[in-house]
Amino acid sequence: INSKKEIDFAVLLFSLGIRHVGETAAKLLAAHYLNWTDFISSMERVGNSKTDELEKLLSIDGVGNVMVNSLVEAFSPGPQRTSIDRLVKQLSIKDFPVHEVSDSPIANKIIVFTGKLERMSRDEAKVSAEQLGAKVAGSVSSNTDLVVAGPGAGSKAKKATELGVEIINEDDWLSLVEKR
Repeated sequence: INSKKEIDFAVLLFSLGIRHVGETAAKLLAAHYLNWTDFISSMERVGNSKTDELEKLLSIDGVGNVMVNSLVEAFSPGPQRTSIDRLVKQLSIKDFPVHEVSDSPIANKIIVFTGKLERMSRDEAKVSAEQLGAKVAGSVSSNTDLVVAGPGAGSKAKKATELGVEIINEDDWLSLVEKR
């Protein structure tokens, strides 16, 4: 029985059945927050209208307003949150696994891809970034460390310039990735 009480963070998040939070979204959230405690703290701050926390949540690639509204509803005080808290007390939640890549030049950096990538697909670029320890976001914020801009980059590149975020092209990205 005790072995069944141990559950992966992403699996738990998916299994809660929160509207608009499917298996992929649960993995994205788990990869961003890494553990249940940090996730819950963030949800509480978002629910308390903390704009910076909302911006961080929306910067996760694949997370939009509809999902955020569902998360806020699920984790705001009320019957659903009470049920979640009671369930969590009975479980041992395993943190999201992190691969050690401290020697990577992009480890622990937040990266945004924008525009068309010509030498690799966006999914390939995201996977390579994550394998090197970076977090991939869907929008540019003050927390963004690097923007990889291909042809057709628009508002994300403009916002990065306004915020003083470093912008590189696809060739520079490939050179950076190959340095591992």
